[in-house]
Amino acid sequence: MEKLIITAAICGAEVTKKHNPNVPYTVEEIAREAESAYNAGASIIHLHVRYDDGTPTQDKERFRECIEAIKARCPDVIIQPSTGGAVGMTSEERLQPIYLQPEMASLDCGTLNFGGDEIFVNTENMIIEFALKMNELSIKPELEVFDKGMIDTAIRLHKKGYIKAPMHFNFVMGVNGGISGEMRDFLFLKESIPEGSTFTATGIGRYEFPVATMAILTGGHVRVGFEDNVYISKGVLAKSNGELVEKVVRIARELGKEIATPDEARKILGLGVKYMEV
Repeated sequence: MEKLIITAAICGAEVTKKHNPNVPYTVEEIAREAESAYNAGASIIHLHVRYDDGTPTQDKERFRECIEAIKARCPDVIIQPSTGGAVGMTSEERLQPIYLQPEMASLDCGTLNFGGDEIFVNTENMIIEFALKMNELSIKPELEVFDKGMIDTAIRLHKKGYIKAPMHFNFVMGVNGGISGEMRDFLFLKESIPEGSTFTATGIGRYEFPVATMAILTGGHVRVGFEDNVYISKGVLAKSNGELVEKVVRIARELGKEIATPDEARKILGLGVKYMEV
């Protein structure tokens, strides 16, 4: 049985210090939180970046600063920049961090109602554009799916040659407008991906640890972090991303699952050896 890859989504674009004062904004805070997650057992850092006042940005140079600061503390960690950015950003804005040539990057596979008037737009042509640019730069996409139809979109684009196999999916469950985090829905997504694919599962809010447990039990991988949930238990704010990762590690060990190192994660996901480059 493969070892468990843990991804830490350390800050996201929406959560703020009002939700949890430990949410990182500055370069130093982002590096601190990445290190806490890495030391606890995370092998991938899913990275959004902020300006010091907390404003989300996809600015390439801000990403460079944050990646250099993280690599100084965790040289072998896999850094996976987000190309989701924040609601309302253009494709050009969102794609900036891929030009730093990371090993992986997220690729959102459909449009979603985020609640109120917020719409997270990912047209089919945008998905194709993002996939082609990642192919050109030898970046493995993590296919972010918020509902079952987004898996179908990824499979269709794979058949047309835009997305390469083996595909790696991230089931994001419990977002407004997307699929819930119930076991029925998790199994529906898991059984819908092609044979030979890998998957990570992400539960939002109260779904974080139930979804993590389902993924561990079924041979998948797990994402946790402040982007998705700021509580370590009901009503108790997490002190760090590392504390959230530590909880997943405890669950995994109780279930007899070993934790993958970054290099073991690279082998599982079929990544290259570009990780020493910044």
